[in-house]
This record gives sequence, structure tokens and C-alpha cells, in this order.
Amino acid sequence: MDIQSKRAYSPVEKKDGIRVLVDRVWPRGMTKERLKADLWLKDAAPSTALRKWFNHDRSRWENFKIRYFGELDTKPELVNQLRELAIKGKVTLLFSARDNQCNQAVALKEYLMSVAK
Repeated sequence: MDIQSKRAYSPVEKKDGIRVLVDRVWPRGMTKERLKADLWLKDAAPSTALRKWFNHDRSRWENFKIRYFGELDTKPELVNQLRELAIKGKVTLLFSARDNQCNQAVALKEYLMSVAK
């Protein structure tokens, strides 16, 4: 599977493949034309309660992933949809967080790669 994560505010590139927004909230200041997302999967994002609890606090990253993976375990259809897209070609998971290393797209990629094995 070919999956990458990318900040929604970064320039669109041909190598992005299918661009999937995985935020519950549309990125501030972005138009549909500028974002060029092929899909917006709000349900792939962490719950509002989990997102607020995490609050981009890196000290909570490992616990965030455990809780988020638990949420994803309850959404097999959504997980399969993303896996099928990634099997067919490149998928770019778009996020709006400022942190490029500790965000839901990075965690989602890790989850998808682990269930692919």
C-alpha cells in the first residue's frame, strides 16, 4: 500500500494520487478548489472528544494513538474503503494540524499499514 500524509495547506502535486481529507472540520481558509480533495472522510477523524483531549499535546501522543485505533476498530467499512484505495494506487491523507509528526493522518497511516499485514 502506498500511503502518505500531507498538510492540507501544502501545494497539490501530481504524485499525491487520491487526496483524502481526514479532518472532522474543513481546514480554515481553504477553498474546495485550492484543497482539491477527492474525498472528505469526516468519520476517519478522531471523535471530537478525543481530538479535544489530545489538543496536539505530544506527551499524549502514544495514548492518543491507542484511543484512536480503538475508534477505528469500530469502523471496519471505512478502514476497508481506505485500504482498497491504497491497494489501487497512491493515497494522500490530508490534515490541517501544524504538527507534521503527531496528528491523526500520521496515526491513521500507521493503523492502515498495521491492518494490511
